[in-house]
Amino acid sequence: MANSGLLSHFAVCAAALVYVCPAGAQNLSGTTKKAAAAGQWHASRTPDGQPDLQGVWDAASMTPLERPLELGKKEFYSPEEAAAYEKKRAGEQNRDRRDGSAEADLGRAYNDAWYDRGAHLASDRRTSRLIDPPDGRFPPMTPEAMKKYKETQAWLAQHADDGPETRPLPDRCLVFSQSGPPFLPGNYNNLYQIVQTPGEVVVLSEMGHQARTIPLTNGKASPASLPESFRQWAGVSVGHWEGETLVIETTHFRTGPQSRFGVQYDGMTDENLRVTERLTRTGPHTLTYRATVVDPSVYTRPWTVEFPMERTENAVYEYACHEGNYGLAGILSGARAQEKAANGK
Repeated sequence: MANSGLLSHFAVCAAALVYVCPAGAQNLSGTTKKAAAAGQWHASRTPDGQPDLQGVWDAASMTPLERPLELGKKEFYSPEEAAAYEKKRAGEQNRDRRDGSAEADLGRAYNDAWYDRGAHLASDRRTSRLIDPPDGRFPPMTPEAMKKYKETQAWLAQHADDGPETRPLPDRCLVFSQSGPPFLPGNYNNLYQIVQTPGEVVVLSEMGHQARTIPLTNGKASPASLPESFRQWAGVSVGHWEGETLVIETTHFRTGPQSRFGVQYDGMTDENLRVTERLTRTGPHTLTYRATVVDPSVYTRPWTVEFPMERTENAVYEYACHEGNYGLAGILSGARAQEKAANGK
């Protein structure tokens, strides 16, 4: 019965959409702004007394996922360094909008004209979203995982176009780095909308238009109570509050030969993946997101990302990926045409 009780939470999305109006729609008073500047600001509360995380949050920034190698263990830019970095990247983006022949531009599918990551680093001025390991880089895979990863890549090099099942998960509109977990913001569609009820938190990701309904268990249930065979692309998430922080534990991921981290990082995971997310209001306009990935049979150590998300009045529009996914049909029909040409037909 414990399993059926937990499973029932995954259908509770409509109720969450009518519970409370996001506090972000309110204008901040001068007193509130002064309190925030003095470090005395505290998040408002929902009617049931929980910290109010509701609203639409924007994670777009120029901050890279991994730290450039030349920066070593440098965690933060100074204001002057940040301004210089932003100016340099802006120049590179303007050049990259069309920096070669029409054929070269077409071959890479995207250039910077399509990207919507803003013109600034994140407000924390970090040199990378990866904060652990200390060098801001992904940890090595275990020897066994690296062997499997190379074998998989070699197989995909020959069979990636066999059918939809062998294409990367984002091509199939199933998993995106932005939608997580963990959230790994990308080149566009980096908005998140949060709605709370007394028993659930709903997080809607702009990328993929995927909504996660997260039951708040307060220690009364956990994904461990589910059978091992119950697995989903986004895993099974349960949450609880630790003071001002919403903590979300996710396990029971569905795994396959393709990376679940989308185009941001071509990393491997297996059935032992566990993601712990922490969301904390850190200012009237800011929500800090931190996620730790643990997969001991794949990575030699856990890794953690952290970044601020800024409140925005922008709406989260529908991302109709499946409905408009003519790209996947084009990829597969193109592969069939190449096979026919190679066979002289």
